[in-house]
Amino acid sequence: MSILLWTYILVGFTFALYIGIAIWSRAGNTKDFYVAGGGVSPLANGMATAADWMSAASFISMAGLISFMGYDGSVYLMGWTGGYVLLALLLAPYLRKFGKFTVPSFIGDRYYSNTARTVAVICTLFISFTYVAGQMRGVGIVFSRYLEPFLSSFELYTLDNTGKGVIIGMFVVFFYAVMGGMKGITYTQVAQYCILIFAYTLPAVYIGIMLVGNPIPQLALGGTLENGSYLLDTLDGLLTDLGFTAYTSGDKSTIDVFFITAALMLGTAGLPHVIVRFFTVPRVKDARKSAGYALLFIAILYTTAPAVAAFGMYNLLDNVNDTEVAELPGWVGNWERTGLISIDDKNQDGRVQYLPDPSANELNIDQDIMVLASPEIANLPGWVIGLVAAGGVAAALSTAAGLLLVISTSISHDLLKKQIWPSISDKGELVAARLSAFTAILVAGYFGINPPDYVAATVALAFGLAAASFFPAIFMGIFYKRMNSKGAIVGMVAGLSITLFYIIKFKFDLFGGGGPEDWWLGVSPEGFGTIGMLVNFASALVVSYFTKEPPSEIQDLIEDIRIPRGAGSSYDH
Repeated sequence: MSILLWTYILVGFTFALYIGIAIWSRAGNTKDFYVAGGGVSPLANGMATAADWMSAASFISMAGLISFMGYDGSVYLMGWTGGYVLLALLLAPYLRKFGKFTVPSFIGDRYYSNTARTVAVICTLFISFTYVAGQMRGVGIVFSRYLEPFLSSFELYTLDNTGKGVIIGMFVVFFYAVMGGMKGITYTQVAQYCILIFAYTLPAVYIGIMLVGNPIPQLALGGTLENGSYLLDTLDGLLTDLGFTAYTSGDKSTIDVFFITAALMLGTAGLPHVIVRFFTVPRVKDARKSAGYALLFIAILYTTAPAVAAFGMYNLLDNVNDTEVAELPGWVGNWERTGLISIDDKNQDGRVQYLPDPSANELNIDQDIMVLASPEIANLPGWVIGLVAAGGVAAALSTAAGLLLVISTSISHDLLKKQIWPSISDKGELVAARLSAFTAILVAGYFGINPPDYVAATVALAFGLAAASFFPAIFMGIFYKRMNSKGAIVGMVAGLSITLFYIIKFKFDLFGGGGPEDWWLGVSPEGFGTIGMLVNFASALVVSYFTKEPPSEIQDLIEDIRIPRGAGSSYDH
C-alpha cells in the first residue's frame, strides 16, 4: 500500500479510537469534566500525564531543533526533563493535598483574594493560548503533508495546507475535549501515549539498525558506521566541511543556555494543564506514584530524541546535499508541496548545496518536519511512516485537549462560579465550561495558523510565561507562610508583564524590536522567563514585607498542607 493510504488508515483508526473513548467516558457532571471524578489510577494518570506533557514540541519539534542546532538544541531536552522532576518532587503532592480543581483556585484560596484568582486566570489564559498555538501548528504540519491531495483540492480563504490542517484538528479536538471533559481526555491520553511512544521509538530502532547495526537508539547514537567512523564524528565533519558549527559544539552564550534551561524547568513547575493532572487521582500518595510513572514514560521519548535528531540530520545530508536536482529523492517533492521545504538552485549548477550563508543556501527546510520526514528520508516502510504521522497527531492533540480544558475550567469555574455567578447550577456550569472550550478552540486555531515561531520555540515562550507568573506564587504559597495576597498579586502582574513585553518586543518586532545583539544581558525571549521570575520573587517579597501578614487560618492551612500524610478526596465545589 502507498504511504498516504497507510496514513489514512492509521490516523483514521486513531481518530475513531479517540472519539469512541470520548463517547464512552463523556462527562456527566463538573467533577467528571474538571478532574475525571478524582478516581483515576496512578498508572493510567502517569500515562495520561506523559501524553499531556509530551506535546507536539516534544514529539515533532524538539528533535528537529536538535538536528539543526546540535548541542545548542539540547537545552530544551535538559530544561523540560529537569522541570518535570522539579514539579513531581517539589509541588505536585502538596497541590493535590490542597484539593482544588485548578491553579487559579489554589491561588485564589491560598491568597484569600478574588483579585488574586482573577490575575491567575489571566496568567492561565496567556500561558495556555501561547502553548496551544504550538500544538495546533503541529497538527497542521502533519495534515499538510499527509492530507495534501485532499487539502489542495479546495480553497479556504487564503490558507495554505498547514492552515487547512489546523482547521481539521480543531474539529477533532472540539469533539472529544468538549464532550468528554477531563474524564474523556484522561482515557484518550492513555491511548495517545501508547500510540505516540510506539510511533516515536520504532523508526529510531529501524534507523539505528540501518546505520550502525544497533537497535537501541540511545546506544546507536554513539555507534560506528560501516566505514568504521563514529556517527557523531562523521556528522561533525559533514557540517564543518559545509561551514556550519560542529554538531557537538554550540554557538549559544553560556548565560542564554542557563536562562533558557531555568525558564523551561521552572515554567514546567507552573504549567496549569500539567498540574491539574495531579488532581485526578484519589489520594496524595497516588499523586506521587503517578508522577513517578509519568517520569518513567517521559524518559523513554526524551532519551530517544537525541538519536532521532542525529539520525535525521545525517540522512538528510547524505540524501540531499550536493545531489543533482533531477535526482532528488521522492520525499523532497512530497514535502515541497506543503511549502515546508523549498529548493532554489541559485548558482544554476543543477545541484543542491546546503550552506550556512542564506544568500548561497539552496535548501530551505522547516525544522519542524524532521521527525515526520525522517522515516521517508530513511526509506522506511509505508506503515512506519503512517504510524509516525498518527503519533505526531496524538502528541499534538493530547496536549491541545488538556490546555483547552484548563482554559475552559478557568473561565467557567474560577471566574463564573467563584466570582460572577456563585448560584449557577452544576448543569449550567458544565454548559459554560463547554462553551468556553468551544471559544478557546477558535482562538487556538487562529494562533495555530499564525504562530510566532517553530513549535518548540513557541512552546518555550509559554514555559517562560509560566515561570514568570505562576512558579513564585505556587512555591511561596506552599513554603512561605508570610507571603500575602498583595505580594502575590504584585509579583504575578510584574513577572507576567515584563516577560510579555520582552516577548512582544523581540518576537513581534514591536516597541523598537531588534535582533539578538539587542537582547537584554544577552538573554533570548525563550529564556527571559527566568528574569521575569526573579522580578516576580523580588516584587512579591518586598510588597509582602511591608504589608499585613496573612490571616492565621491561612498560615495554619499552609502548615497542614506540608504535613506528610494522606488526604481524602476533598474538592472545592
